[in-house]
Amino acid sequence: MKRTLSLLAFSALGAGAAVATPALAADLNVTVEVPRLTVAEYHKPYVAIWVEAPDASAAATLAVWYDADSKEDKGVKWLKDMRQWWRKAGRTMSFPADGLSGATRAPGPQKLVFSGAKGPLKDLKPGQYNLVVEAAREVGGHEAVRVPFAWGKPGKPASAKGTAELGAVTVAVK
Repeated sequence: MKRTLSLLAFSALGAGAAVATPALAADLNVTVEVPRLTVAEYHKPYVAIWVEAPDASAAATLAVWYDADSKEDKGVKWLKDMRQWWRKAGRTMSFPADGLSGATRAPGPQKLVFSGAKGPLKDLKPGQYNLVVEAAREVGGHEAVRVPFAWGKPGKPASAKGTAELGAVTVAVK
């Protein structure tokens, strides 16, 4: 009888703890619009997408788009043109970065889904963050767009718009 009561009490405590723990968000859905620019010499932009903590440090790098196929890895040389990301996270990384590196993208909306259960978001604690998308383009400009979001539970999508090198950036916790 005592043993049964102890097991029931232990089970009830475990069930109560599970209910009290907040459920973490499953996915971070991001849409980045690469605008079509009418310029004499167009090059696809290099783009870094990362999560910025409240203290302005980089909490997680989600994606880096650059010319990974260039001869002698010269594409890596130009990553430092994304100055904010480079100072906060890029210079300590090795490239190509598994699961993060990708080719530059053509103009248009780019839809991305980042899982909270694995990859760079798996250790992100619930709280307020900024999604930062920074773009730099050869023979072009440089721009960073910040979109505030709350990580830890699903919420309404948030968005911001760039003025030149980036279009609309939308983030939703699903």
